[in-house]
Amino acid sequence: MACRISELVLGCRDPEALAQFWCEVLDFVVLDREDDGTVEIGPREGFGGPQATIILSSREEPEHGKSRLHIDVNATDRDQDAELERLLKIGARPADIGQTGEENWHVLADPEGNEFCLLKARIDPV
Repeated sequence: MACRISELVLGCRDPEALAQFWCEVLDFVVLDREDDGTVEIGPREGFGGPQATIILSSREEPEHGKSRLHIDVNATDRDQDAELERLLKIGARPADIGQTGEENWHVLADPEGNEFCLLKARIDPV
């Protein structure tokens, strides 16, 4: 038997704002809110399905140093250029991590500066 990723936890200053952004990016919904400000987002089917949920956990200060984990996303219903335009409109911004400009992906940052990549290939929705 193997393990499966069921949740990703992201520390952030404003869980509600980041939940709104990532719900828009991933077509997720808010699944739960805790008294401490933590917000869980995920697919409409909820926890335990084929997609992991994301826990947005309130932190006063960002963790020091570069994150060793980032999220990669792929468009499901449009080409990469159209998806890039959509992501920029909802609050993503370009991030420079030393790309050459020859990559077939785009490095972006969410509203709190967490880096993620928009990959070229379109994939089927879950």
